[in-house]
Amino acid sequence: MIRRKISAATGSFLTKMVVVTLGPLACAGVESHFGSDFAAGVRAAVLHYAGVLRSGRLPPPPPRFLPAPRKRQAGVAVEPVIDAEDEALFERLALLRGTTVAELVVHAVLVYLAELEALGADSREGAGQDRGSEG
Repeated sequence: MIRRKISAATGSFLTKMVVVTLGPLACAGVESHFGSDFAAGVRAAVLHYAGVLRSGRLPPPPPRFLPAPRKRQAGVAVEPVIDAEDEALFERLALLRGTTVAELVVHAVLVYLAELEALGADSREGAGQDRGSEG
């Protein structure tokens, strides 16, 4: 069931897209950058990934070596809230890539975290520490 509400800030429809389950790696990365607000971290990743798609670039596809969702360990369930336009982008790309929207959202989170790391973005935990420092 898709639930919609109108954003007071933009006047656009916001959609509760899907429930995604983040595994331990994604949870650790999101928590590192967003604290316990997993929904905010997933939303930031979805917005970033959608922006990449709108720019005409195709992000790397989800790796084929990952196990099927039902064979993965349980993690944190998150229900990201995005606008209808981004939802449609994810639905089209999921169809094109032969995957589900939920799997594509998890992939978007991992890609986003990798890009944050590549850019040297400070995490909440590491803010103020040198990258090479111990402790």
